[in-house]
Amino acid sequence: MEWTMEYFPLEMDDLQPQVRQKAIEIANKLISDGRQSDPHLIRQAIAQAEEWFLNLEG
Repeated sequence: MEWTMEYFPLEMDDLQPQVRQKAIEIANKLISDGRQSDPHLIRQAIAQAEEWFLNLEG
């Protein structure tokens, strides 16, 4: 099942909505590329989304 803004890992609960949406997008992409859904994947997606957000802010 693909994660959405209504259904996502608990680790993403405290993220800002924009960052959560990006983390979900990244996590879903990693899973579709054949990665297993695991805590490391979720942490990686969150880290990449936070980095994306910081770069967006300038």
